[in-house]
Amino acid sequence: MKNFSEHLKDIRKLKGLTQKQIAKGIGVDERVYQRYEYGNVKPSFDKLIALADYFDVSVDYLIGRTDKPKGGTE
Repeated sequence: MKNFSEHLKDIRKLKGLTQKQIAKGIGVDERVYQRYEYGNVKPSFDKLIALADYFDVSVDYLIGRTDKPKGGTE
């Protein structure tokens, strides 16, 4: 399974978004978001939820507990 930073980068590219767009969408500086993708910094609980909501995926998917973007039997 992939880790948090790999899932974050993959889903951003899949959706055709820039780091700047996501940073603005979740209310962080672009540099902070870049650190999430590079694996240098882990987001706070609130920002992790914001990222899951932004991408419409489960938190478990983002943190690498599952490879299924959403919960359930998908």
